[in-house]
This record gives sequence, C-alpha cells and structure tokens, in this order.
Amino acid sequence: MKKENIKHKKQRPNTNDYQNILLSGSPLIDLRSPSEFQKGAIPGSTNLPLMSDEERRLVGLCYKQKGQQQAIELGHQLVQGETQQQRVSAWKQFAQAHDQDAYFYCFRGGLRSRISQQWLAEQGNHLPIIEGGYKALRRFLIDQSQAIVAKLPIYILGGYTGTAKTRLLQNFDSAIDLEKLANHRGSSFGKMISPQPTQIDFENQLALKLMQHQAADYPFLLLEDEGRLIGSRALPLDLKQKMEQAEVIMIEESLDFRINQIYKDYVVELNLLFNQSYKQDPITHYETFLVEATNKIKKRLGGEDHKKMLYLIDAGIRSQRQANDLTKHKDWIVYLLKKYYDPMYQFQLKKKQEKIIFKGDYGQVQQYLCQLKSFEV
Repeated sequence: MKKENIKHKKQRPNTNDYQNILLSGSPLIDLRSPSEFQKGAIPGSTNLPLMSDEERRLVGLCYKQKGQQQAIELGHQLVQGETQQQRVSAWKQFAQAHDQDAYFYCFRGGLRSRISQQWLAEQGNHLPIIEGGYKALRRFLIDQSQAIVAKLPIYILGGYTGTAKTRLLQNFDSAIDLEKLANHRGSSFGKMISPQPTQIDFENQLALKLMQHQAADYPFLLLEDEGRLIGSRALPLDLKQKMEQAEVIMIEESLDFRINQIYKDYVVELNLLFNQSYKQDPITHYETFLVEATNKIKKRLGGEDHKKMLYLIDAGIRSQRQANDLTKHKDWIVYLLKKYYDPMYQFQLKKKQEKIIFKGDYGQVQQYLCQLKSFEV
C-alpha cells in the first residue's frame, strides 16, 4: 500500500492551475539563479537554483554567441559531478520534507525545469513543473490583483498620526495591513531595522493577500489611509486610485493619546528592537535613525524647526544615556506633531471631508466596524 501511494504521488502532472497553487500554499522550488530570486519571487517559495549567477551568465553568453545546443552542453559541463549531486540532493530533501507535494518552477517553466525534473527522476523522485514558470505566475498575480481591486468595495481607516490606526486595523480579519507587507510604518519616521521587500515582492505578496481576501468571501476590504509610497514601495496605481475614491472612517483621539501611542511605537518598542539588533551601542544607532528621519523632512520643516527638532532629539538621547529615561523623547514627538504631521494631515483631510462616513475615538470606531457584518474582532 505504501509503495502504491508513493507511485501515485510521483505521477503528479505538471500544472497551470495557478490559483490553486497560490491559495493552497504549495511548497515551491524556485530554480532561478539567486540574483533572479532576489529581484522578486512567488510568496513562500524557496530558492534552490539549478545554476549559480556566474554559471547562468556563462550559459547566457554562450547562447548568444553559439546558440541553444551549445549553451545546453556548456550548462551540463558546468553543473555535473558533485555540484550536480548537491543540487539534486537539495531538491530531494525539500520534496521529502514536504511529503512530495512540492513543485518546480524556473522563469518560463522551460529548459531549467525540465532538466531539474529529469535529474531528480533519475534519483527516484518526481516533482511536477509549474507550466509557464515564474513569468506566468507573476502575470497571474498582477491580473488577479487588478480584477479584485476593480470590483471590491474598499473602506479607508483614517486619522491623525498616533491614533493607533494600524493597531485597530490588525484586529480585523478582513483588513490588509499594507504597512506590514511593505515592512514600513508609512511615515517619515516609519523605517524599520530590517529592509523593505523589493517592489516586485511587495506587489506579489499584496496580490496574494487580495486573492486570499476574495477566497474568504468578504464583501469589502478595510485599508489604512496611505500615500502612494509606503517607504520606497509604491502601491499599484489602480489600488491607490480606488483608495482615493473610497469612503473614510476616521479615528479622532486627544493629543495626549497620540503622543503616548507614538512614544510607545517609536521610542519604547523601537528601542527594544535596536537593543536586539545591535549588541554594541544601540542608542547611537537609534539616534542615527532619528536624525536621518528628521533630515529627510528638513525642507518641509524649514531651517529653524529642523534645528529645533535635532536639539530635542539630542536632549532625549542624552537623558536616555545618562538616566536611562526615555520620557524626554516625548518633547520631540510633540514638536513633530505640531510642526509637521498635523499640518500635513490637515491639508490632506480637506480632500477627504465629503468621503467621511463616521468619526469617533478608537473604541467607537472599533464598535462601528464590528457592526458591519463582514468584520469580526
């Protein structure tokens, strides 16, 4: 019985059922070179390349100069013996770790996939190929994203900086956290310690989230109010345009609430992250982060306000070093809200007034959202 099951699994056919592959979270082996993978990949895939970047470069050069057959022969010369065995062993281990349910894909589902499939079969294992490869999967994700955005009603969660929009958003299953996908808090001070995903990876992850949202059959989507750019990652233009036309639900909170929320996010929690990430002098790294963020908005602040911000940041850092007291950082938070964030959002808010359908504090907005049938806290 066991052998019959294995035989059946070995005979899984190649597939172009992209929707099922993506929504089921099928384990995927990306056969492309490391540099191709780093530019963008399918969410959840693992890079176990057939060729290294240098091997791919040499084969590509040969293809241009001497044609496909010569390039294939060179590829076999470069990837043979122990090198070939190491790569096949990695695929085999991956397949076995995922109960033989994995798939291969290369760029177009062509030669690299077929060679890898053949070599693995010679070792007694079989993995099917995703037809069309990464190119087809990427095209499918883009098309799905555009189709879902076109027909899905969207509500925007708005509010001044520090009203805990992201925290509230994360309480609802039918929301998508764009800032989490972009690994950036969206503001001038929103850079995270770890890098942002590539633009392609951001788009791919967002498209998959939209597909999952549609599969869950939520009648509408809740998103946080964002600009076109979240850090250096750009929202798809069709999504941004849809967001600009969407109705807005506003959180309104006191200045003290907002100061304490920003203090928690950008001082207390961020210092914990810096302490975990930098073993030597994390406070200096934190100070650099604050100064660089302030310098980015120098033109908007103006010369005097920029100098004042740097002075207040320095005072906060000194208090942190000398007395292990973080509360002095609240001074620059207050100044930043009054001189930068609030005037900027007041300007943006003028364009949204007619789209606002509800205003309330954090608890009232949460209650309002809970009354909508598609939301569950």
